[in-house]
Amino acid sequence: MKLWTKESEEKAKKYPLRSQESKGKKAKVLVKYFNPYGAGTWLATEAEKQEDGNWLFFGYCHIFCWEWGYFTLSELEKVKINIFGCELPLERDLYLDSGATVADCMR
Repeated sequence: MKLWTKESEEKAKKYPLRSQESKGKKAKVLVKYFNPYGAGTWLATEAEKQEDGNWLFFGYCHIFCWEWGYFTLSELEKVKINIFGCELPLERDLYLDSGATVADCMR
């Protein structure tokens, strides 16, 4: 599964870095990434393409606890979950509502 699509890129144009910083949990979620086999959720609320072609995201993330922070597309693509000897990637939520906020995704 592709973690970043042309559709995601179009959404990102509306929400560059620092564009939703005052909204808190009312910020719109551009894309949701998750570990389907255990802990790990990344809610990207802002995104900006970097000079090297990578994407830098800001959003609300959970592994051990919820926290705001930066992460990159290349970091997410490198994550592999070892299940019974198979290395499986993170997934993108294909059913994320286009108007979903951080608060909506935490329910």
